[in-house]
Formats: sequence, structure tokens, C-alpha cells
Amino acid sequence: MSVALGIDIGGTGIKGARVNLATGELVSDRVKIATPEGAHPPDVLDVVQEIVDTLGHREDEPIGVCFPAVVTHGRTRSASNVSQEWIDFPADEYLTQELGQPIRMVNDADAAGFAEASLGSARGVDGLVILTTLGTGIGSAFLMDGVLVPNSELGLLEIDGELAEKRAANSAREREGLSFEEWASRLTRFYTHVETLFAPELFVIGGGVSSSHEKFFPLIEAGAPLVPAHFLNNAGIIGSALWATKPQD
Repeated sequence: MSVALGIDIGGTGIKGARVNLATGELVSDRVKIATPEGAHPPDVLDVVQEIVDTLGHREDEPIGVCFPAVVTHGRTRSASNVSQEWIDFPADEYLTQELGQPIRMVNDADAAGFAEASLGSARGVDGLVILTTLGTGIGSAFLMDGVLVPNSELGLLEIDGELAEKRAANSAREREGLSFEEWASRLTRFYTHVETLFAPELFVIGGGVSSSHEKFFPLIEAGAPLVPAHFLNNAGIIGSALWATKPQD
């Protein structure tokens, strides 16, 4: 069995597990630790190291890490809900040096999209599939005929004078105490706007709240079908592990 370790760094929590690369199945416990306040690189590294140690990582198992930022050539180019120190930061080099083995980093939503295109809800779907993660912010991944087009940031679209994720992320629902009906109205505005721009064949919805999709999917008005991520809130972990073994371009 081919196994890699996937770590998903988020604005509120950092989680990881060992993953069967053929099926996407988690073959260890899923370890989750709260993201340190401020999410500064050294503090995040300490948590990543703790997760690696807890999982009993083996040196021959690749490690992939996903992160809420644009990632190009191993550098984090932005910082969403984490320290601004991550902007233009050599993340691959830093983690590789500190953990003592090669690390590959990818945007968190792109990791989820890669997992869903490889083994999940977007597998075998022709045309454009857009995955969105509804969590602290709104992440997005574009999948064209199953191929990831990285580093889209649909949560940063300005809709009605405000960033989409400020009004429509799951954190907004929790912060403002919105009912699912009220939240679905905001999601309808978001998804119809995205449809106008990109005309996807399918929306795949991930993030922790995707496990409750039956409570709000029917309330969202959109032309393209909406389906939950097959791997739900583990998609980032699984996609990170898969990304760690993806051939370099």
C-alpha cells in the first residue's frame, strides 16, 4: 500500500493524517490541533512537527501540506486568515529544512480540488468544475476536464461592495447567527455571480459544513448542480497527500 502524509493548515485548526494514495482512505487517526494565535510561521511549524510526530511518520512517506494562500514555486504569495509574514515566504524550503525532509505545499482549496478530481466527486467530469470550500473563508479550485488550474481566489470577489467570503463563508453564518435559509440567500448571490462569470458544469462544495449539505443545498438557487465533496472536510488532507507524490511540472 502506497501511503503519504497530508497536513491541512487552516485559520482555526491544523489537521493531518496518513492517506492511502490509491483510495484516499485515511489509514491513521486524524489529528487536529488549534492553529496558534496569529499563525506565525515558527508557531505553525511547531504544530506541524507535533502532528508528524503524533502520526508516527515514516521517513519514506512523502509529506504534502496545504495552506490558505496562493502558492507558486514553493512560495506562499498571500495570507488569508493567517499572519502576513507568510506573504512571499519560501514555505517549501522552510518546512523542508525544519522537518528534515522534502515538503510540497499547495493552496488548501486546490488540494481539495485535486483530491476530488482524482478520486472524488469531480472524477471523470468533463468541462469546468468549480470546487468551493466554505469555512473561515471561501476557497476555490478550478478543474478543467479533471486538470487543476491553480490559485483561483473566488472568495475575494467583490459582490455588492463587499468581499464574498466576508458575507458568505461559514464563519459569517456562525458569527452573525444566520439561519440556513438566510445563509443560503447569500450563497445564492455568490454562486449565481460565479456562474455568470465562468458557467461551470458542476459545483463541488467542501469544508466542514459540507457534512450538513442537506440542510442548505436545497435552499440555494443555482443553474449548475451542487454536490458535496466526496471527502467532505478531509479533502484537504487527502489532496495534500496526493500532491506530495504528483510529478513535478
